[in-house]
Amino acid sequence: MKPLFRQLNLPAFKMKRTVNHLWLVLLALIAVGACQQPESTSPLSMGGLLGEPSSQLDDYDSVTSGYQFSFPDDHLSHDNFRQEWWYLTANMQTQSGEKLGIQWTQFRIALAANNSQQNTEHNSDWATSQMYMSHAAITSKSHHLAAEKWSRGHPNLADVSADPFTVKLDNWQWVSETTGLFPATLSVATDEFSYQLSLTSDAPMQLQGDKGFSIKSADAAVASYYYSQPFIELSGTITRNGKQELVTGKAWLDREWSSQFLTKAQQGWDWFSIRLDDGSALMVFQLRGADENTPAFYSARRMFADGSGRNISSAQSLDDISMTPLSWQQTDSGKYPTSWQLAITSEQIDVTINALNPDSNMPLSIPYWEGPISVIGSHSGDGYMELTGY
Repeated sequence: MKPLFRQLNLPAFKMKRTVNHLWLVLLALIAVGACQQPESTSPLSMGGLLGEPSSQLDDYDSVTSGYQFSFPDDHLSHDNFRQEWWYLTANMQTQSGEKLGIQWTQFRIALAANNSQQNTEHNSDWATSQMYMSHAAITSKSHHLAAEKWSRGHPNLADVSADPFTVKLDNWQWVSETTGLFPATLSVATDEFSYQLSLTSDAPMQLQGDKGFSIKSADAAVASYYYSQPFIELSGTITRNGKQELVTGKAWLDREWSSQFLTKAQQGWDWFSIRLDDGSALMVFQLRGADENTPAFYSARRMFADGSGRNISSAQSLDDISMTPLSWQQTDSGKYPTSWQLAITSEQIDVTINALNPDSNMPLSIPYWEGPISVIGSHSGDGYMELTGY
């Protein structure tokens, strides 16, 4: 069998598929060595990937309160949880002043728990219980370019390693100078675009939710371990249409892992990372119910460069956070709300959020919307928005 690696240009879909169907697709990828696109009879969705539990969910580790984070160890992968990601977004500008956004995400998806019988029956050097998927994009006001790669987990193909800290899938690589996250270089190259960025930060990590225990429903039935670094300085180069340009800007890293991110009653999320003009940063998301009888769950954290922050969620106050779509954009992969009114009463925040490019859907094997935003109102700023489940 040939090693599993190649970039896949899979079609975008609109309907939701279950996570068990995803496992079949991933297993098909293993079987063919990713040398051809597997046939698919049902579409994928981010909600299907991260929400619906498999029949072997008990084999995986679960997220519980009271976990003590340890860095740099927790920058590495946690293979006995079903899903995990390393996720960077950035707002940049060229020397001519053009505003741009970039995204890079490496997902880890467990096909079997490390302690399961299925995982212990295979002794080949190529046997793996881990699948990796990477997404990359670059967005301007008039263009949105996106690409993806898939690979089996293997040190020569896709991996997360400690010294120096490295997250890679082929030539898409985050490489730090030490075992810590920073300083680091992020390199991505595709047929349509590429970027090579230097990333630095001295700010403490921000633990989301209750010291990194981030609940996804009011009853805390599902949760993740979640930390962020919203205060990253960025410089480097991008290449579009064969032309290389210098860029500078601000970046945001999210790290999250769990064995179930959504309940069966939830269909997707609206997530925002915002840098405000007073120097603070705001993470806010809502998890939408699958029907009108299931209320949305809200969570947010206002963060400061000294490591301090304040949490807000609908588990504490039902009416503190208000999110209202203002306008929608029809894309090839669905219709998305790309302008919002966001109000957080306790933080005296009342802002309008607008997409830099409303047509920033990710037309990949798992479609969703992802792109840079601007913020005006009680505060001004910029950031990123992710929309799934539409």
